[in-house]
Amino acid sequence: MTRRTPRGLLAAATATVALFSLAGPATAQSSAPTADSTAPQGRIFMVNPVQATGDQALTDGKDADSVVPATAYALAALRNLDGGGGLHGRWASVRSDTGPSARTGEAAGYTRHDDRFEQVMAYFWVNEAQEYLQSLGFGTELRGANDRVQPVRINQWGADNSFFTDKKDEIRFGKGGVDDAEDAEVIVHEYGHAVHNAQVPGFGSSPEAGAIGEAFGDYLAVEVGAHADAAYGWPQRADLACVADWDAASYSDAPHCLRRIDGNKVYADLVGEVHADGEIWSRALFDIRNALGSRTADRIIVNAQFGFAPDTSFKDAALTTVSTAQRMYGTNAADAVRAAFKARHIPGVQ
Repeated sequence: MTRRTPRGLLAAATATVALFSLAGPATAQSSAPTADSTAPQGRIFMVNPVQATGDQALTDGKDADSVVPATAYALAALRNLDGGGGLHGRWASVRSDTGPSARTGEAAGYTRHDDRFEQVMAYFWVNEAQEYLQSLGFGTELRGANDRVQPVRINQWGADNSFFTDKKDEIRFGKGGVDDAEDAEVIVHEYGHAVHNAQVPGFGSSPEAGAIGEAFGDYLAVEVGAHADAAYGWPQRADLACVADWDAASYSDAPHCLRRIDGNKVYADLVGEVHADGEIWSRALFDIRNALGSRTADRIIVNAQFGFAPDTSFKDAALTTVSTAQRMYGTNAADAVRAAFKARHIPGVQ
């Protein structure tokens, strides 16, 4: 797989075939069920076009509507808005530095040729990610994990790069090839950094902690997308363990993946680059999920992160996760978590 210089899924401690057109009929797209029929509707991608269609031949086409089929889109409720007419709400606040800001009354009409479509994508998927965490008990039974308004900026600069910056606790999305906020897994990955930083301010200040941050972002991206597919009845026609299939269409061979969370790397494969080394940790998280089921695994994984140090090592983070599993669910769960880390040869995990 060819791979560009990482497009900016940066560590949390960064200092800084029917075709659809705007006038197309509503019946030319999928409809997502909504828990709030009174909420404004927004047009979004069902995670991303590659996952929704299974078509690995899709290309960016300079943001052309014509290159992405109508079946990749859905209408979905934009929940938790503040009622002001913009994309500002309980869990997300989106603004654009260039071009007009999206309006909720028009959000069902934007498509990918319009930068406002990406603003809608960012709002929906940040809100979706926090709602998923809320559904696991974070913010009620368990401590809140970034349960605040998350500022998001759709800069539309020329760099193919997105990142979370702890200076303003803000997520920023760039463009180039497939614009980053067109892929839900890119959006949620960056939100994962915001979650980590909210749990442990300054998280990612060592190479291994930075790798854990990248791994959690990748894992959360896959998990939130899979949860949305199940909740809304959306199709999942690409490999679950492949991260950012659509964004990667511009810089990887088919089947497109930015990274995977089911690889075979172990601790001895560390190379000192956080994205590459994160694939060791994300595989352990994926194995925990497969052993315990999504809900149990994710409650353990996220809750354990409150106990991480900003510069945590793989060893210390793994042992904290095992002890969290023991405290929350008992010996069988702890044994499953331990086995996942032992399979990655994490030092000190017995």
